[in-house]
Parts: sequence; C-alpha cells; structure tokens
Amino acid sequence: MASADAPSLEIGFGEGVTRARLQAGDGRETDLRRLALRFRSGVQRSPSTLEVEIDDLLTNLAALGTWPQPRSVVWDPQLARLATDSAQDAQAVAKQLDPAADSTPAVDPSRIEDMLGPEWTADLTPFQRRDIAKLLSLRHGANFSVPGAGKTRVGLAVFQALRRTKGIERLLIVGPKSCYESWQYENETCLEEPLSMAVHSRDVDPAADAIIVNYERLASSVNELGHWLAARPSMLLLDEAHRMKLGANGTYGAACLALGPRSHHRLILTGTPAPNGVRDLENLFGFVWPGHGRQKVTKAVGGGDLAKASKALRPLFTRTTKDELGLPPVTTSLVPVPLPPLHQEVYEALIGRFSARAAGSEGDFRALGKIIVYMLMAATSPALLAVGTTRYEPLSYQVPPLAVPDGTPLFELMQDLPSYELSPKYQEVLAIVNRNAQQGRKTLVWSTFIRSLNTLERILGEFSPAMVHGGTEDREAEIDRFRNDPDCMVLLSNPATLGEGISLHHHCHDAVYVDRDFAAGRFLQSLDRIHRLGLAPETETRITVLAAEGTIDEVVDQRLGDKLQFMGRILDDAAVQQLADLEEEPAIGGGLDHGDLQALMGHLRARAA
Repeated sequence: MASADAPSLEIGFGEGVTRARLQAGDGRETDLRRLALRFRSGVQRSPSTLEVEIDDLLTNLAALGTWPQPRSVVWDPQLARLATDSAQDAQAVAKQLDPAADSTPAVDPSRIEDMLGPEWTADLTPFQRRDIAKLLSLRHGANFSVPGAGKTRVGLAVFQALRRTKGIERLLIVGPKSCYESWQYENETCLEEPLSMAVHSRDVDPAADAIIVNYERLASSVNELGHWLAARPSMLLLDEAHRMKLGANGTYGAACLALGPRSHHRLILTGTPAPNGVRDLENLFGFVWPGHGRQKVTKAVGGGDLAKASKALRPLFTRTTKDELGLPPVTTSLVPVPLPPLHQEVYEALIGRFSARAAGSEGDFRALGKIIVYMLMAATSPALLAVGTTRYEPLSYQVPPLAVPDGTPLFELMQDLPSYELSPKYQEVLAIVNRNAQQGRKTLVWSTFIRSLNTLERILGEFSPAMVHGGTEDREAEIDRFRNDPDCMVLLSNPATLGEGISLHHHCHDAVYVDRDFAAGRFLQSLDRIHRLGLAPETETRITVLAAEGTIDEVVDQRLGDKLQFMGRILDDAAVQQLADLEEEPAIGGGLDHGDLQALMGHLRARAA
C-alpha cells in the first residue's frame, strides 16, 4: 500500500527529448488510464506509465486539473518552470494576437539605449532599435529579418538588455560555423568590455559568459550544455534557426528542443523561416513557444489565405525587409542554356529515353538516373557522373574537342565526354567571369558539386580563383585572398558551405549559379552574401542563374519559385516573391519535399513519353 506522503503522480522528462513521462503511484493506474484519453499523443508504456509529447502536455495543462489528488503531484523542476512559463506565454501570445489589443510594444524603442547601458558602444539603426524593443516585449522571440540586416547585433543587444534588466547571466549561441566570425566581431565591436565568449570544443568553459556551438556538434553535447544553461539564468539563441526546421524529426531540431526548457529566454534568428512551407514555421515557433507556437501557426495558415495568416502571425515575430534596408536593387537573370547533341543524348538516356547508341547500356543509365543528385550533375555535365582517380578529380577538357567516333556505345562516350564537348554551363561561366574581370568586377560562382568546383578552378585558372567547400582547410585564407588580392577575380563555392554568415558585398557584386538544388533557404541565404546592409547607393548587383533547357534545372526553378512565393507572402515581403520570377536573358558564352517529388515525377513522365 502506498505511503500517505508518496506522490500520486510524478511528471518529468521522458526518454525522448520531446516527450514527458507521467508515472502514477500505486493504486492510481485507473486514474492514469482516464487521464491518457485527454492527450492525443498519449502512449501507455505500462499500466502506471504514460508518455506524452511535451507540446501536447503544455497545450492541455487543464487536463491535469482532473487528477484526483492534485496536491500530491510532483513535477521535475525544469519541466514545472516550462509549464508555468508556457501558461504565461500563452496569455501573452493571445494578447499579442488579439486584433482589439493595443499593438504598441511594451518596450519603447526610444528606451533601448538606456536599457543597454553605457557598456554598449555600437550604433543601432532605427529598424534595429524597433526589432530589439519588440523582442524584449515578447520575452521569447523570433527575428526573421533578411540576411544582412544585422540580426547578430540585434541578438547581442537583446542579451545585453536582459543582462542589465532581468538578471540573465549566460548566452548559448547555436549556429553554423560560418557565424562564428560575425559573433566574435560584434562582441568586440558592441561592448566596451566584451563577453567572455568561447567556441565549444570538448569541454564547456564554466567561466564563459557566452558559448558558441555549431549544429553538427550540438547533439553530442546536449547534456553538458544543458547543465551549463540550467546552472544560471540563461538565454538560448539559435542563429540561422532554419537549420532545425525538421523539429523533433531532425537531429538538430531534437537537440535544440532538448535544450529549450533549460533556458529562461529563447530567441531565434533566420531570414528564411519557412524554406519548404508551413511545417518549417510550425517547428520554429514550437521551439520558441512550446505548447502554443505550433498551434498558432496551424490555426493562422489553416484557412489558406497567406496574406491573412501573415497579418495574424506578425505580432509574434519581427522582420526588417530589403526595402527597409534601402539597398540598391539587384538584377536577377535566368539564362537558358541549350545542350549540345551528345550531352542531350546522355541526359535523355538517364531519364529513360534511349537512343540507338545507348542500346546495351540501359541498366547502367537506369542505375544512375534513379538518384536525383545525378540528374542535377547531368544537367551541368554528364561527365561529372564518371568517377576518375577520385570522385573530386576535375574534368579534363580536350581543346579543340575531338570528333565523336562512330559506333561507340553512348555509356562509353559519357565517361569520356570532355574529349568531345565542353559543358555549355562551364563555357557560359568562363564568358561571364572574363567579361566581369575586364570591367574590374569580381565574380562569386556557386555550384553544388565539389568535382564541378575543381573543374571550374582549372577552367578559370587565368583569373587566380579562390575556392571554399567543405574540404577546404583554410577557408579564411581563401576568402581573404578573394577580398584583397587584385589578381583573384573569382571565388568558387557551394551554398551548403558558404551560404550563411559570410559578407562579401564590399568586394563582389556579381554571382553566377552553375546549378541549384531544391533547398530554397540555402538559395535565398546565398543570394545575400553580396547584397547586404552597407552597399553604396550606386552599386549594381547582378545575379545570374544558368538552367539547362529541358532538364531538371527547369523543375528546380519552378519549385524554388513556388517556395519563395510562399515565403514572401507569409512574411509579407514582396522582395522575396519577386525573386521567384527571374528575368530570362540569352546566353553570352538536395532537400526535397513532397511537392518537389511530384514536380520531378512530372518531368520524368513528360520526357519519357
């Protein structure tokens, strides 16, 4: 028989980082079974154990009022604080979303300098003061300002104000490696006595005021970082927060959700909060406001009217648009590139249309064509598919090209394609870089594939190219050479490596995309490497996208257009929508969602018909 002092119900964290466990005392199994019916995600592991998603628990706290002995319910302290905060946040969010409520932020932007104190030494723009005031009014916040609007400075200012007014002592920054430079620079620039800021490696520095950790390292460090956060009043900030857009279903998202309850304040920064649609937004808001954020997004967007949804959700986030930055306009061009005959024949074979020359190799082409990344390669140059000494070995083009021999099987010709045809995309890049160099303009060239970057490094050798990808040992040296070496007229990189955190707008105003994948967030982030706050009014910024005619490139362009349209409408930002409709001009020289797959299957069916 249970002791009179024993808890009738214990509520704590479950084994999964996003689940709570409810453990009933002896003799309370029937009460627990009744309680389980009130939670949509409830799973009974045993007659006395119930697991519930934390979001579900926090949304339905009222269900716990039906428990027969509420006084003997024992909570895990961190989960109890999260529940209390969640209830308070629900009231605050409801008030923010009430159309009849006063929309004036509780914190006046004119008070920001006083809240930051004399230790703050950096200038703030009017829109940065506005964003800081709104974020301080919200307790937990989301800053969806465009890349280049100074979100890092805004985030640091929010922490400094909370440190002086609310007793917050520690800051954990989670972001990509590329954000380190920006945070360290702002820390030194903005504060008379900079924070003790450490980059997390093996051990947590207990004396640090701020720790920066990258998303890749986060999952293996959750426990120690959680203890560091919980030891003192702290703020958890996610930089480039779209990295956790999968929420509990992704490694990054699950780790972030595990750390969230250990912090007193949560802030997310990203210029691309919904790169693939509403689910991304739900997961981000679910981190900021557990139990209520996801619910509010679902309700707002459920009707399908994105303009109305944007208006409804606007009180929950702050955003500075490109128009507010006052940047000179950017010219975006989509250049259709026709495929030469042999290139076209190989691409057709990869998607199932076999010529007579492909006879006998159908199985080889089908094996390659099943993988989407190979199709993206094939639209640039099918020779990228043929592995040389290493899979990163550059393609060796024959100049002048050889004549195509009669009777050679197509699969053999594909493997030696550079001997017979120069990729029209590479030819176009060479022409663009050469033209820009003659005008004294440097060019940033993007390609998804390292072998393609290595090939372009050889083709563009006369322009002393710098190159940055995941395997580059000294990225900083290569970027510095591009910025400051007058002979280095081109930087080669991929959006997965350099798409975030690096500013090149003072040195480069031309970008060329050799290829793109379906990741709208990466594309939008990469655009802003050269179009950011601080550009001179007369600066001409030019973006060129190459698309091989009749290939997967056209599917990617259509899907990216759809995603950017959605993002622009949900954020009420026309500039994002305009990017979705690139202007076409004649040539002068992975992250799939359900819609991407549907569009791709349509392409395959149309080409195979």
